[in-house]
Amino acid sequence: MITLYDCSTAPSPRRARILLAEKGVSFETVQVDLRNSEQLSDAFRKINPLCTVPALRTEDGAVLTDNAAITAYLEARFPELLLLGSTPNEKAEIASWNWRVEFEGLLAVAEALRNSAPAMANRALPGPVDYQQIPELAQRGLARLQQFFDTLNERLAGRDFIATDRFSVADITAVVAVDFARVVKARPGEIHPHLQRWRAAMARRPSMSA
Repeated sequence: MITLYDCSTAPSPRRARILLAEKGVSFETVQVDLRNSEQLSDAFRKINPLCTVPALRTEDGAVLTDNAAITAYLEARFPELLLLGSTPNEKAEIASWNWRVEFEGLLAVAEALRNSAPAMANRALPGPVDYQQIPELAQRGLARLQQFFDTLNERLAGRDFIATDRFSVADITAVVAVDFARVVKARPGEIHPHLQRWRAAMARRPSMSA
């Protein structure tokens, strides 16, 4: 049985949960309490020395410690529904947009949150090493986030999906990024009608409640 080391309130493991739901894969869940720094415990370090979630233990006991590895594994292991594309062009387009959403969206929110939240003092970056907050990076993250919304809105004009003409992992990553932005009080507005339409359509997919 596949085991997902999860935190129900964190954005990164949500990406893995949605992916598993889309592919119809059964799995067990182990909750990791990030609020109380369980990810930094000796017990969890033995599972994932990077001290992050998600981590996924495969059926043969291998432990995958990031979304990139988890996605690659699940796509290869359960190819009935391809979310990384089927043709060379599709694979390239999906990979490109998934990276853009991670860099321009998810990292922008993380930058804004981790460099401003009092609870994350000395934890400006995830992982085993403590890093000091830089308040200026929080402001930059908020500015990047608004540009990200503009980019997605422009991309989705006349389109139903982020990368290609069908649902892909880029849509999963984008849903999580847009929703995660709420923690820094940012969300698409009236100037982003295409992005809002797309997000409403995504909400109708059962996997999004995973």
